[in-house]
This record gives sequence, C-alpha cells and structure tokens, in this order.
Amino acid sequence: MSREPNAQLIAVMDEAKVSNKGLAKRMSDEATRRGLDQGAGTTHISVQRWRAGAGIRPQTAALMADVLTTKLGHRITPGDLGFFDHTQAAAPAPIGYPGTLPDVLSMLDGLTHQTADAPAVDHLIVADGDLNSAVLSWMIGRPDGIQADKPAHRRVGMRDVRAIKEAAGLFMQLDFKYGGGHGHKALRHYFREDVLPLLDASYSEKVGTALFGAAAEISQLLAWTAYDVGNHQLAHRYLTSTLRLSQVIDDRMFGARILGNLSHQANYLGNHAQAIQLARAAVEGAKGRATPRAMANYSAMEARALSNAGDHNGAGRAMNEAERHFEQVDTAEDPAWLGYFDEAELMGELCHCFRDLKMRREAVVQAQRAVDSTDPKYARTLGFCRMVLAQSQLLNGELEAAVTTASLAVDGGDSLQSTRFQRYVTDFQAEVSVHAANPVVAAFNERVHEALTRLDEDDE
Repeated sequence: MSREPNAQLIAVMDEAKVSNKGLAKRMSDEATRRGLDQGAGTTHISVQRWRAGAGIRPQTAALMADVLTTKLGHRITPGDLGFFDHTQAAAPAPIGYPGTLPDVLSMLDGLTHQTADAPAVDHLIVADGDLNSAVLSWMIGRPDGIQADKPAHRRVGMRDVRAIKEAAGLFMQLDFKYGGGHGHKALRHYFREDVLPLLDASYSEKVGTALFGAAAEISQLLAWTAYDVGNHQLAHRYLTSTLRLSQVIDDRMFGARILGNLSHQANYLGNHAQAIQLARAAVEGAKGRATPRAMANYSAMEARALSNAGDHNGAGRAMNEAERHFEQVDTAEDPAWLGYFDEAELMGELCHCFRDLKMRREAVVQAQRAVDSTDPKYARTLGFCRMVLAQSQLLNGELEAAVTTASLAVDGGDSLQSTRFQRYVTDFQAEVSVHAANPVVAAFNERVHEALTRLDEDDE
C-alpha cells in the first residue's frame, strides 16, 4: 500500500496554517451546516491519510477545497489539493466493447501493460448509452466459436488449461487474504506472457473452449484486483473485455458473472441506476443457462443495488429470489470458479442489504451469522462482514459493541491492504466521530492509525 505523500495538500495546509485536527473540525462543521453526509464527522486521522496519499471521495474533496478557500481568502480547487477536480466536466470513460475476437485479444494485451498503481478515487463516469450498447451486444451477440486445429507453432492440451485454472485459484486465494494489490503485477505478467499467446495457438474444439474459459477467469481476476486497489477505470475495462471474451464460447453463466461484477463496482461507486440495470441484465441473460448457485449470486447483486438505492420492496423481492435459488444449489454441478459463493458469502451480501435499508435488527442478526460462518481463509470477506456488523450495531445504538467489532476487523491486519476495506473503516470512523471524546472511540482511532502505519512500513 505504498503511496506518495500528497505534497499539494500539505503545501496548501501549511499556507493556511491549519493542523490536521483544525481542518477536520472545519470540514465537519461546514458539512453539518450544509446538512451533508460527506465530510460530516471528518477526523484528523482521515486528514492524515489524505496527506499520506490516500484517495478521497469527490464531494469530500470539494468540501475541503471550500473550507480552505474560506481560510485563505482565495479560490482553492480540489485540483490545487492534489485531487482530481470533479467540479469540472469529466468525459465519460469509453467502454470500448470489442467487436471481434482479434479486437478483444488486442485490448487485453494492452491492458496488461498498465499498472494498477493509482490513487484510489471513488469515481468513474460511464455513459449510459455506452453501457447499454455493451450489455445489448452481449445479450444478442452470436458466439465467435472456436477455430479448431488451425496451423500454429504450438499445440495446446488440457494440461495447459488445468495449469491456468490452478493459477487462477492460487491468485484468487491471495486476493481474498491479502487484497488485490498483492498479486496484480505478477498476475498480469502471467496473463500476458503465458495465457494470451495460447489463445492464438492450435487446439481441439474441446480444449479451445476450456482454454477460453480459463483465460476469462484470469482476466476477471485482473479486473477484480484492480477494483480492490481503487483503479476503477482499469477494472472496468478488464471487466468489459472479459464480458466480450465470454461471448467467444457462448459462456452465458460466466458472462452474467461479469455483469454482476460490473454491478458490484457501480454500486460501490454510488451509480445505483447502472448497478440495478447491470444486475438485472445478469439475471435475465443467464436464465436457463446458469446453476441455482450462480442465479443466487446474480439476484444478490440486484438486491445490493436496490438496497443502496433505498428500494425496500424491490430489494426484498431480490433477496427472497436469491435465497430461493440458493435452496436449490444441490441440484446442479457448479464450475470451480463459483465455489467461493457459499452460504456465508450469501449472508454477507444480504447483511449489506439490511444495513443499507436501515433494518437495524435484521442487519445485526444477518451480519453476525455472516461473521460466524465465514471461513477465516477469506480474510477480506470476514473483514467486510465484521465492519457491516459494527455499522449495524451502531444503528442499534450499541456503541461499545460496534467499536469492539470494528477493532476485531482492523486487527485482522491483512484486510487493510484492500482499498475497499479501508473505506469500510473510514466510513465507520466518520459514523462514530460524533462520539470522538469517548475513550473507546479515541482508542479505536488510534488503533486504526497504528495499523495503517504498520502496513505502510511493511510496504517499504
């Protein structure tokens, strides 16, 4: 999690002669005065992390710029503070859904030359028209099919495919335990040098179909690891390319999984309408072509998006559908890549829904079940569930229990290498900041600071 200090922010704060605590208080007071959620309860720890180079939400950066403008008496923009200036018009990120097989292979090769190291910015603009076009292309597109037994210097067999699948499993384990930044560089090198060349080799139709499926698994994992470290544009491009890759062999179940991942990302970034659309496309596009476990996953993504949008009725329906599908998981054989989606994972998704819907009692019960059921080898997932439990306990007015739970999550340590997990922690800190004088909360904030410091030291 090494990153460069934000020299621009530090310089402006020095010019304004404002401390971390002073800036945090000014931001919190101004957010409260405006009735804003973003920036309310900002702490000196948050400011220290921004000074150290951590990402910031666009609305929070704008609030900080306004506060420093008032303090200095001249206009300060988010760009002056070392953040992307979201107050200026930003061009939507092009989806670039590839039209042909050579196009998608060329795009994937280009993506492997891009690093995921980038400031974590919770912002990505995708034009609705581009998104609709990509989804429609996947929905109605004909499979390219495998060009079997073509002349080539190398012949690929099932042994090569098994090696790729095993590598995907190993990298997925690293991702779950240490966060996306840990293995992304090695994974993209492996994908570029050892996987992509095989797609242009000679193989039977059976081997070719399995090979493209295995390559899609690696490509999807590259997307997920980029997402986890906060490089949302790179993650989005990997996901849309992988969606096109699934079309080659008409793998509707895996393609729907990619739509579910795109929905997950859009939901995380607050793009609720797109998140709902993508999740519903996954559900509809996979009907009759996916196992009950997969359908449970897609319905859970729809429930997450609807919950975050505040649609109680729609979310309740989607949650019920997810649970009904999951009751049928023993009736079909699932692919290995879906093995992680067990009952604990489903409970983890649903506890997010109850939290977002402010269903306090249900949120605590479901989150506690998710924590108790999650295998510790899924360290990041366990960390997420603990933080949702902490937020749910806070909704119930159980401050000390909430802080204790959040402390257990932070003490997990490894999860902190995930930018997404760090946001769960900072969101919780903002929520408890109204109790900043409470010794329990103060001790928690200090614990977070020490944990992040240790993590930075480990990366040096």
